[in-house]
Amino acid sequence: MAPKKLKSPRLTAELAAEIKALWKHTELNQAQIAAKLGGLNQGRVSEVINGLRYAEVLPSERI
Repeated sequence: MAPKKLKSPRLTAELAAEIKALWKHTELNQAQIAAKLGGLNQGRVSEVINGLRYAEVLPSERI
């Protein structure tokens, strides 16, 4: 039996807002943000930061 594949959290508008806030208000890099948010894929973090996903979402006011 093959081991279960670990899944990263689903990207939501709320998570995108948190990514944008962490990027704006901390010194964390994309990989660190991904790890802080429960193992999110670093590529998804990059897409959010660069406006390819959830471009319309503003950064969260809470960090």
